[in-house]
Amino acid sequence: MVCYISFSLKAALVIQNWYRTYRDRLKTRQRYALTIFQSIEYADEQGQLQLSNFFSFMLENYTRVQEKEPGLVTRLFGSSIQDKDRQDYLGLIEVPDSYCGPRLQFPLTFTDIDLLIEGFKQQQILHAYYVLEVLFETKKVLQQMPNFTHTSTSPSKEITICGKFQSRNGLPSVNNPYVFNGDFVDRGKNSMEILMILFVSFLVYPNDLHLNRGNHEDFMMNMRYGFTKEILHKYKLHGKKILQILEEVYTWLPIGTIIDNEVLIIHGGISESTDLNLLHHLERNKMRSVLMPPIPMDGDPAEKKNKLGTTIVAQGIRTSGSFSELLTKQEWEQVIDISPISLDSSLCFIQPSVSHNVLCMVNAIESSAIRMLKERMISRKTDLTRAFQLQDRNKSGKLSMGQWAFSMENVLGLNLPWRSLSSHLVTTDKDGNIDYMSGFQDVHIQKPVKEVQSTLIETVYRYRSDLQIIFNIIDSDHSGLISMEEFRSMWKLFKSHYSVHIDDSQFDELAERMDLNKDGSIDFNEFLKAFYVVHKFDKLNKSDNKLA
Repeated sequence: MVCYISFSLKAALVIQNWYRTYRDRLKTRQRYALTIFQSIEYADEQGQLQLSNFFSFMLENYTRVQEKEPGLVTRLFGSSIQDKDRQDYLGLIEVPDSYCGPRLQFPLTFTDIDLLIEGFKQQQILHAYYVLEVLFETKKVLQQMPNFTHTSTSPSKEITICGKFQSRNGLPSVNNPYVFNGDFVDRGKNSMEILMILFVSFLVYPNDLHLNRGNHEDFMMNMRYGFTKEILHKYKLHGKKILQILEEVYTWLPIGTIIDNEVLIIHGGISESTDLNLLHHLERNKMRSVLMPPIPMDGDPAEKKNKLGTTIVAQGIRTSGSFSELLTKQEWEQVIDISPISLDSSLCFIQPSVSHNVLCMVNAIESSAIRMLKERMISRKTDLTRAFQLQDRNKSGKLSMGQWAFSMENVLGLNLPWRSLSSHLVTTDKDGNIDYMSGFQDVHIQKPVKEVQSTLIETVYRYRSDLQIIFNIIDSDHSGLISMEEFRSMWKLFKSHYSVHIDDSQFDELAERMDLNKDGSIDFNEFLKAFYVVHKFDKLNKSDNKLA
């Protein structure tokens, strides 16, 4: 009997040790995967600061803007609908009898929330007329609100705070208040539906549902991350109108929410330089995009003219008889300080229990992280190869683990545990030396034109998101087309500001070949979509390939 109990205890200890090791390995794999996401997100944040600086550079140097695109400066800095009222937008839009989607009744009630949710569950599209009505009503209410919304836990006792819409805690109501802390959109193909549910709920319960502005409540961020495309796809006829009024709604969203005068909820957090007093009093509707800094001034309130002949003043730009005020540099920096790029909240997990579902979840996160890292590597293949070869003095095609890790960090600058990740990225021989070119064997960037040099392909792929925003800004009518001359001129400015060392003739040749019908215009969306990464196979699908 004693022997039996002793054996059982030993077996239990073995199982317990196995379980703990297995659980720790899962946590390690998850931690490494999330580290990859965080590092790449941080690098993208720095890239957006560079893009922000580019727009100032562009306005100072693009001498043909005023002649070719007189609305460009206004597009970047001016108010898009200040001379139009609700009737200008809704007057000519009719909801036909054949429309079978949700029909909202103003003033809105909780019945409209249920109606909207049920309609969206049936894959119905809310008619543009109702979308615009909701946006105008939302803007009207937001305009009456302060920069920071004040609320309390009495009498509800609880307030749900979340970074994305979810019905886990029930729908918002007087007895179930919510704070949504920004980034309502650019989170998948149903961002429009989520935004409408939030805004309709806000209009029904304005004192119990609080909306903070995140860095994705920004028309230029939407161009980069997909929401603009989603709207234009779902609302082909009235999409432009929706984008214009939505751009205004964004600017009136509160900066943050204060609970019980003790708890501050703000999208990007605060730092030592955060000036809450300044944030309380700035005119938040002047902040149209986190990517658009104020134009630097020489003196105050002295005026100067840039190369476009546009008169620039301390808080704005005067052009073509219109005037739009901007935030001061200090105000802009304060808003930027509280508006960093977020890690998608869907990627944050709280120590999961070990189960098949958790294992699948970790595998999926891990696979996605490594794919992103591979794409980062292939976009810098030329630079990485050059760095590897500088270390490989014997031209053996191999490097030590330390040499390879040093080269990876030196080129990519992601601050990652390269030694631990090496088994996912490259092949290692029995002596521990790395075949550094093996990291590119299962992935490549598709070339739209075979004759184009790899350096140009990698550069366009690496900056494709930035280029898409820039071209969208020029394309004021959302046609997707810009002239060949504008295409080349903007590329030259981009190349100069980003220090891209590629001969113009290569880009010109590529542009000519992409002008398929030879009409002198480029469909830039199709142009950029032609550059994509092909994964030949995914090593992470192999059961023996783990991060830990």
